[in-house]
Amino acid sequence: MPEPQPAKYLRLHVGEDERWNGKPLYEAVVEKCRELEISGVSVFRGVEGFGESAEMHQSHLITRDRPILISIVETEENLARLLPEIEGILDTAMMAISDVQMIRICKSTLPH
Repeated sequence: MPEPQPAKYLRLHVGEDERWNGKPLYEAVVEKCRELEISGVSVFRGVEGFGESAEMHQSHLITRDRPILISIVETEENLARLLPEIEGILDTAMMAISDVQMIRICKSTLPH
């Protein structure tokens, strides 16, 4: 097994109904990650939750505003390039950054 490498884990908590330039905010974040050649990003839709405003985020009959979690594990250097770009497109969000150990496993011949 490859040796673990120090990395950062970035979690962005946003609402499903949040937009940037007409598209869902989470899609804009994923596109920005691709532009900056970030190793990878995953987006998860939550069932319900609330943030600083205490307003519930959940699926309703009329609207869909579930919580969205955007998850990124990346080197500290690459994350430092990404953060200012992401902050520029966020209106309201909560970010959490943790120190982690990253192990890359790649058994295919696909570029990474």
